[in-house]
Amino acid sequence: MKKALYILLTMSLISLASCDKDFLNTVPNTTINENQAFTTPKQFLAHVNNMYSQLQNPNFYGGRFIIFNEQRADEFGQNDGNAATGSAVWNQNVATTNEYINDVWAAAYRAISSANILLSQLENTRIISDSLKNIYSGEAKFVRALCYLSLVQTYAKPYNVDKSAPGVPLRLIAITSSGHNDLARSSVEQIYTQIIQDLDEAENLLPPYYLTSYLNTTRARKVTSIALKTRVYLNMSKYEKVVEEGSKIVSTTVPFRYTSGSTNLALESNLSLLFNGSYTGSESILSIAFANTTTETPPSQFSLAFNYAVQPIIFLAKGGILKDSVFNNSQDARNKLCGISKAGHRILQKFMITTAPFRDFVPVIRYAEVMLNYSEALARTGNTVLSTELLNAVRHRSNAGFQFENEAISTNESLIKTILNERRIEFLGEGLRLQDLQRQGLNLPSKTGSIGTAPEVPVGAKNYIWPIPSGELSSNKLCTPN
Repeated sequence: MKKALYILLTMSLISLASCDKDFLNTVPNTTINENQAFTTPKQFLAHVNNMYSQLQNPNFYGGRFIIFNEQRADEFGQNDGNAATGSAVWNQNVATTNEYINDVWAAAYRAISSANILLSQLENTRIISDSLKNIYSGEAKFVRALCYLSLVQTYAKPYNVDKSAPGVPLRLIAITSSGHNDLARSSVEQIYTQIIQDLDEAENLLPPYYLTSYLNTTRARKVTSIALKTRVYLNMSKYEKVVEEGSKIVSTTVPFRYTSGSTNLALESNLSLLFNGSYTGSESILSIAFANTTTETPPSQFSLAFNYAVQPIIFLAKGGILKDSVFNNSQDARNKLCGISKAGHRILQKFMITTAPFRDFVPVIRYAEVMLNYSEALARTGNTVLSTELLNAVRHRSNAGFQFENEAISTNESLIKTILNERRIEFLGEGLRLQDLQRQGLNLPSKTGSIGTAPEVPVGAKNYIWPIPSGELSSNKLCTPN
């Protein structure tokens, strides 16, 4: 790379670049020099938008990363043995050279790089106001934290299994030239410490709300950072901290909601509003949006609806949560999110755009998750009354008349077990099952699909986590393999 920073910008910014017609000009018209990249407020905003677009990558939160997490867990069977559909991911048999292993890693680090570049440019600029600098800095820290959480959960041992184990390279400075590839892996604990630091700082910098519901759903605000902290602390088994964070945005009485200015968080009364509505309602804390443009249309094979329902690539496994009575109960709205494929398999129809282009928003954080994170932490710290009320609120949104049997909630142990089961039902297909298995230090269970049986994976097995990608190992002399 020349000693210049080339930054991918949105189409609105590209129009500002030089239009020199001299064919000897070797600088591409889709790049911009470091000294010219951050000279106007519009350029700063363009970089912020570009940073979020990195999350939209189809190999990352644009769709396939969610699918990979579900393929590695135990709720789905694999219907297609083609490597392009992730059959090796489902079989727990990926190699360091696998394209998906490399693609997820690259997508996450591109987003991290974008966040680092933005943070470095914000330090001394006078182009934008201090209040806007704070917002953009908070957004960059949030995006960086989300990406590092995704990386450390995918390529490193779980915090509760071995927090001193090698994590991933912790890149925190802007890279503006070549020759900065070599960086050793920080420990899992060091990565989590940085994630929490970024989220704490983001909470203080981010605004309480934006001017539209669309922006409140697709950009980070204070509640977004707090909500993600409840997930992070849950993965670290720091339940008192989950309670502390959860109590900031969940009321202590029914109906559970949070209101501050234009921010209103609550469970949607109707599940269809979550997955086939405006996508920007009170339950959506952060979603990956796909606008009605060709540039933001995910490739079909990477979309959630295509993989779960249209093809389907993966179908609901009989030995998974599908056997729960919820999925044979016409009174529970979540049962209606399941259907039958032409081949007779039960399939997930939570994501309902069933013809191309598949522009379902991808939910990253929902208020229901915060409530169940909070509920579990309360149960583990002794407040079973509030814990049960939160659990009931989530269940009653789907089935207002349901009552848990006494033995399911009468003790701390049974209540925690019931909450964990409710998570499996509520977040089916949203990529959270794998983290729940791993944070508990559980084996990855065996599962059956049309292509055969994927074996159980013990916690200590090499394939319990993904290998460090070959691309990183070849370019980073200090990075060690798993």
